[in-house]
Amino acid sequence: MCKVHKYSKGWFVKQLRDHGILVHPQFKSHLGNYKESELRNLYYRYVEKETLDSEQK
Repeated sequence: MCKVHKYSKGWFVKQLRDHGILVHPQFKSHLGNYKESELRNLYYRYVEKETLDSEQK
């Protein structure tokens, strides 16, 4: 298994893919084309929000 440093670009791509986000939701292009900062924003917008919403229910 490939170890990916937590909060690296690869880690964000893996987390987004694990949650069903395979391409950028707005631009419909491959996640690997984006900088770490953009991937971090996507992660917190979709994955963290989804996790927090499910915990509050």
